[in-house]
Amino acid sequence: MRFVRGHVAWMVATVLALALLDALSYELFFVLSLIGFLIVTELTSPFNVTPTWRRRLRWPILLGLAGFAVVVVRRILEILPSEVVPL
Repeated sequence: MRFVRGHVAWMVATVLALALLDALSYELFFVLSLIGFLIVTELTSPFNVTPTWRRRLRWPILLGLAGFAVVVVRRILEILPSEVVPL
């Protein structure tokens, strides 16, 4: 439960900070939530024994990193001039 509470607290703080900065977007929220997920995963990991539920975090982490790659590629394509990117 400590992991869930930490991640929910991170996401709520992220939404509040982005709203205060008037920068709330789905992409930015996703990236910051993924960063928080990775941080909370590392901070709550036990030293001696790995519980079985922690092994299942591998798939959400991989999906999150794939989503991050999609966001990065979309941003790069937005920045590049249209002559460089054949669409």
